[in-house]
Amino acid sequence: MPSFDYTFKVLMLGEASVGKTSLTKRYVQGIFNPDEKLTIGVDFYIKTVDVLDKKVKLQIWDLGGEQRFRFLLPTYCLGANATIFMYDITRLNTLENIHSWLSIVYQRSGLIPIMLVGSKLDLEKHERSVPRDYGIQVAQENNLAGWIEISSKNNVNVDNVFETLCKFMLERAVKRSKF
Repeated sequence: MPSFDYTFKVLMLGEASVGKTSLTKRYVQGIFNPDEKLTIGVDFYIKTVDVLDKKVKLQIWDLGGEQRFRFLLPTYCLGANATIFMYDITRLNTLENIHSWLSIVYQRSGLIPIMLVGSKLDLEKHERSVPRDYGIQVAQENNLAGWIEISSKNNVNVDNVFETLCKFMLERAVKRSKF
């Protein structure tokens, strides 16, 4: 008998060096490595959490953001229950290709919840180039499930991202089980 009520596959997507691995490791392992290396292909992480009185096993798929790994995306999207699309608040260009990413996710996974996550909030005062309002606008224009800014370095809003996404996935799973 499994020790969890649900298993959800969560994709971590976004351009190279936006902080996908840092967010994932901070959430799963409670660590931050300022010298994190680029993800080659995909890395997998598992975390079991309690959300809304349910035990949820998260399978977090951290996909490398470099263009040379983009061909893997359609295959890895299969069976996904949710996606975190990350951008770096200090680099506006990390939001440029969001439509391309979202198109592939929706084609392969259907209308799953996608959260837009702005990273590196700890650099806000001196290096921000993506205004909060613009991040919110991008999330609204693309009908995304939510938007939040985080700092993996300072552990700001890290748990909130995954808790919010888990609630969306649980609501969706409960609705499906009623049919």
